Order: sequence, then C-alpha cells, then structure tokens
Amino acid sequence: MATKITYTQQGDYLLPDLKLPEQPKVEIGIWGKRHLRYLKNHHPIIYTNFLTSCKLNAYLANVDKQAEDMFFRLVKQLAEKEGLTEQLKADNQMLWIRRMNNIRNQATEIVNNELIYS
Repeated sequence: MATKITYTQQGDYLLPDLKLPEQPKVEIGIWGKRHLRYLKNHHPIIYTNFLTSCKLNAYLANVDKQAEDMFFRLVKQLAEKEGLTEQLKADNQMLWIRRMNNIRNQATEIVNNELIYS
C-alpha cells in the first residue's frame, strides 16, 4: 500500500507534512519532567530517538515511577535510621519537621544523582 505524501508551501519551498503517530496519554510527574529537561539539554540525540520512535512518553513515565518509588523508599529508610518516630512528632513537631525536611532533601539529591541526571 502506497502512502501519499502531501506538502505545504513555506515561502519558496515545499515541505513534507510529517506527523508522528498518536501516542497514548500518560501522566508524567515531576521526576519525569526533570529527566525530560535533562535529556533535551544534555542528550538531544537520545531525546530525538525516543521522540521519533514514539517511546518518549512511556520512557518518561517509567523513569517517573522508578524515581518516585526510590524517593519514598529512601525517605522511609533514612527516617528509620535517624530515629524519627511518631512519638518525636507528637513531642516536638518543629524538630520533627526540620529533620524530615532534611531527610527529604537528602533523598531528592540521591534520586537526582542516581536516576534523573545520569
């Protein structure tokens, strides 16, 4: 079956009307968006290959899921290691919040270094 190619006039040139096939709608979270920005800025060939093969959204959704799972696992592990308990939360909420924010920042840095910006 032959595919008919159509063209659009752009100034003095006829350019082919190219369109990627429809891709399924996938929600990509903050981790996937960070990785997308990283690919565009630092690995444009990899980005273009994923985009033109229609695998970009699935790839980013997978990275997002892995990063989210890793983040929550790290927060839990670091909190247990630091001895952050519900009792501390009840006794000294501000201390608990400070320490938990520190743990979340550590986990974010680890996920960024291990998964998002690599």
